Amino acid sequence: MSLKNDQERTNTQVKLDRLAKRYQALSSEIGGDEELRDITMESLKRTMNQLQEEIVLYDTRHRVVGEARHG
Repeated sequence: MSLKNDQERTNTQVKLDRLAKRYQALSSEIGGDEELRDITMESLKRTMNQLQEEIVLYDTRHRVVGEARHG
């Protein structure tokens, strides 16, 4: 996936924020199926890392293009 515009970047940030809240909630839970929780948290972390990477790549490309236009 590659972010194409500011709207996609904003939507991706919203998704990332929601996943981070879910991750935090899971990390605070006590009891229940610990193995399932650990697997879920691992999956959430991977997805969060992927979204963060997409945002950084978009921001870097956007900044480089902006600098080229103004530079």
